[in-house]
Amino acid sequence: MRTYFDKIWDAHVIRPVGEAGFLIHIDRHFLHEVSGAVSLKSLDAAGLKVRNPNLTFATMDHVVDTHKGRDMTSRIPNGTEFLRELSVRARSHAIQLFGLDDPRQGIVHVIAPELGLVFPGMTFVCGDSHTCTVGGVGAFAWGIGASDGEHVLATQTIVQTRPKTLRVTFDGVLSEQVCAKDLTLAMIGHCGTAGALGCAAEFSGTAIRSLPMEGRLTMCNMAIEFGARTGIVAPDDVTYQYLHGRPFAPKEQLWDQALAYWQGLASADDAVYDKEVRIDCRNLAPQITWGTSPEDVMAIDGEIPDPDQAFQGPTREAKQRALSYMGLQGGQRLEGVAIDAAFIGSCTNSRLEDLRCAARILRGSRVAPSVRAICTPGSSAVKAAAEAEGLHRIFIDSGFEWGEAGCSLCFSAGGDGFRPSARVISTTNRNFEGRQGPGVRSHLASPATVALSAIRGRIVDTRKLGL
Repeated sequence: MRTYFDKIWDAHVIRPVGEAGFLIHIDRHFLHEVSGAVSLKSLDAAGLKVRNPNLTFATMDHVVDTHKGRDMTSRIPNGTEFLRELSVRARSHAIQLFGLDDPRQGIVHVIAPELGLVFPGMTFVCGDSHTCTVGGVGAFAWGIGASDGEHVLATQTIVQTRPKTLRVTFDGVLSEQVCAKDLTLAMIGHCGTAGALGCAAEFSGTAIRSLPMEGRLTMCNMAIEFGARTGIVAPDDVTYQYLHGRPFAPKEQLWDQALAYWQGLASADDAVYDKEVRIDCRNLAPQITWGTSPEDVMAIDGEIPDPDQAFQGPTREAKQRALSYMGLQGGQRLEGVAIDAAFIGSCTNSRLEDLRCAARILRGSRVAPSVRAICTPGSSAVKAAAEAEGLHRIFIDSGFEWGEAGCSLCFSAGGDGFRPSARVISTTNRNFEGRQGPGVRSHLASPATVALSAIRGRIVDTRKLGL
């Protein structure tokens, strides 16, 4: 009766701790230059060593200047110090670092599966809330704070409460104009940002099984916006084909042994979950956010809900504030609303397939003169592959700025930002006030919707243009 998550959890529990906690083993720990540098600095101050450097990896992504190039400088306060701190301390502890001069560098949640550093059945932590992304390959992955990061470095363990289990089943086949980003936005809109609070959310159903690995990673990326501790897609042949041959993946006999283990982790046919949700995807439209929370989402051809009619109490007041900030009103349609900027990137939608999707729309077209458009690949490997295919020329020729790999304008960490009060359509995962710059109003959408809207200079429904 055990679920896929139950089997992972049971395999990693060392012993109970206190009334509700458990000490569990961590298989992989990833560091980036902000929280990772802080954890290593605290570890050194305490006179401790890294328990198992072979299980820890590091990269630079958060404060990287994605416009300037690959030098060890950052445009944000203390950014350069973070980069240098991680470099020095990682090497002093024999931690493998994918630095700015390494072709394997990139956003941690992009390069971990890309390099084959995360597998089904694994526990995986990093000092970033979107670590749940790599649940797309079947790992139990979640974000931790710097103090917990120090504990993992010193002991290769962490204390956790056991999350409840939630299965979200997506029925039906997605139309050609609907992708994983639309699926996850629709889920959050349907259930709310607390819909999976305290849960390990397993995504299943025919719509999920039809997604390529990039789509599954996108689904799990926004599990944190769903309120979940983590998001997981149980592995199948798509997973195994994706991981096989990756640089750090098991080889030869070890691969055969790993594959046999992974295949035995599937949920039992009679597995019982603490909570079940079903979502019918057969008529799902492309999605877009209208407010300042990922749950403020609607079909792109719909109307913004009227807070006075659709909500009550504090929620009504919050939605009214959101609309005021966004410069919108209830009952308004978003189709045709003019935009000032467009962004394709972040750990949500910056993989090669995301860029291919956008490039198919951009080819032979030009971004509207009033729109500033930026694309930053999720890793140096994605950037190199895109350039080998000529995708960068499509982006540049259309009027997009083509950046270096890093977190970039997901939250202005690299020092860049859009002009105050700009209306931006973005492939990122959060649309909070000021997330992409002071007063910036962000609409979350898929790469296809962002690319086409950049061309038209306004929010556009891709289905109505025969794409």
